[in-house]
Amino acid sequence: MSKNIEVVVIGGGYAGVMAANRLTKRDDVSVTLINPRPRFVERIRLHQLVAGTDDAVAEYGKVLNERVRLVVNTVTAIDAPARSVALASGAALGYDYLVYAVGSGSADPQVPGAAEFAYPLASLEQAERVRAVVDAAPDAPVTVVGAGPSGIETAAELAERGRPVTLVCGGILGPYLHPNGRRSVAARLARLGVTVLEGPGTTVTAVTRTAVRLADDRELPSAITLWTAGFGVPDLAARSGLRTDALGRLRTDETLTSIDDDRIIAAGDSAAPSDLPFRMGCQSAVQTGPQAAETVLSRLAGTEPATVDVGFAGQCISLGRRHGIFQFSSKDDQATKRYLGGRPGALLKAVVCWSTVWQLSYEARKPGVRTWWSEDDQREQRLAAARAATPTR
Repeated sequence: MSKNIEVVVIGGGYAGVMAANRLTKRDDVSVTLINPRPRFVERIRLHQLVAGTDDAVAEYGKVLNERVRLVVNTVTAIDAPARSVALASGAALGYDYLVYAVGSGSADPQVPGAAEFAYPLASLEQAERVRAVVDAAPDAPVTVVGAGPSGIETAAELAERGRPVTLVCGGILGPYLHPNGRRSVAARLARLGVTVLEGPGTTVTAVTRTAVRLADDRELPSAITLWTAGFGVPDLAARSGLRTDALGRLRTDETLTSIDDDRIIAAGDSAAPSDLPFRMGCQSAVQTGPQAAETVLSRLAGTEPATVDVGFAGQCISLGRRHGIFQFSSKDDQATKRYLGGRPGALLKAVVCWSTVWQLSYEARKPGVRTWWSEDDQREQRLAAARAATPTR
């Protein structure tokens, strides 16, 4: 009797859950998902957790196929030659294939005082800490550093509840947004009373317990400083001797297979296919997760894995509970002139948050029935241009 194929998935976020669920298509595949938390974290709701409007978690029983074994633990090392992973508990798990989906978190700000006095909120634990700090000082003004979606959403969420908020952009507001969408966001933040500081002089140069200093020599009083500028990737792959890009993402080919080991496949924020990674976020994670699983399944079937294909629809940002914006984009992730704002934008954001969890649970119930991605016909051209620009030795 042939033994089951053991597949270990590291990381229980959007990409890891989608990959684990898709792998259950084959009855002879045993899937183990390793995650440090016993509940699934809805990262796209962390700003709501900070403001107290959502707990930003879901039970794994809702989003994970019943055949997937959940191990609540942390992987400390990958032994690729031995095909095993070491756990913080001291145990080790062997695998035939490994899906690397460790996600992303807060980047080291590299700004004096930021690590000591600013609060990041890229993880559940960080957001819970911020919630406690904010609740303990109900009248204290808040400074939010970083004007990407996380910073904008957090600033709007807190301001809508009457909190004085300053948003320090360190450049322009909403860098991804088209100017049309950016004006809409700025107008909504102004109505909420958010002070938006943007421009080249708004880069943060230091953080103290009571202030934020800017490159233009301004010093802003700040009772609570939240840091949302930039994301980093766990260094598990690099520590395990696998090659990564400058940010720490696992370098793979176009089938999401590690360039060092064809038994290791990456998905989500921690993957760098062909050194041309996708924008970090759940939109790419729910697409690369099942595609990473399909690479494993193709190898098991003796067929050639398909190349990765991720198509984007845009960027969705909530601006409090009653307003939002959906910035439409081309499939190759370029913002267009079109956006949906106001109350319709908020409703669409709510649908996106709900439907993302629904996609996971649908894949759990019916693995492989549907695909979630649309074709990006520009990727081959970008790859060709990147290869042409790479010096040859």
